[in-house]
Amino acid sequence: MSDDRERGLLLVHTGNGKGKSSAAFGMLARALGHGLSAVVVQFVKSRSDTGEALFFRAVPGVRWHVMGAGFTWETQDRAVDTAAAEAAWGMAKASLADPTVDLLILDEMTYAFTECWLDLDEVLAALRARPPMQHVVITGRGAPRALVEAADTVTEMALVKHAFASGVKAMKGVEW
Repeated sequence: MSDDRERGLLLVHTGNGKGKSSAAFGMLARALGHGLSAVVVQFVKSRSDTGEALFFRAVPGVRWHVMGAGFTWETQDRAVDTAAAEAAWGMAKASLADPTVDLLILDEMTYAFTECWLDLDEVLAALRARPPMQHVVITGRGAPRALVEAADTVTEMALVKHAFASGVKAMKGVEW
């Protein structure tokens, strides 16, 4: 059934394939082209020298927050990892409550659930309470079932082949 209602959408990009964040940043470019405002909160990534961060930070209408502690599943300090996720969630909650934010990208947020750094029910409640026209994109592997069920659109990226498996290092402009 189709209708002509408009409302903010919740989109989830998940799966083991490459391209989840890249797809979200493509949506960011599209939104900016239409004059929308946007906030990006990166939950795991800690690099501020990625191509997307360097580019979008210079664009009016974008607030970009790198708040992760790196790929934390490789570390041994759960307290640091949890504190980083909670700080990122604080920034995300403020954006979810801000009606001037048209698009909110919560990059790599799913790890906060799979690693039990954040309470999924609290996040789902905040997503439901957001301004009616605010769009939210959540990226990361292993999206929990409750998040998938709450989403309007879910895309699962599947890994078919990756250059890293044949010994090619992560390349500037492609991986970061």
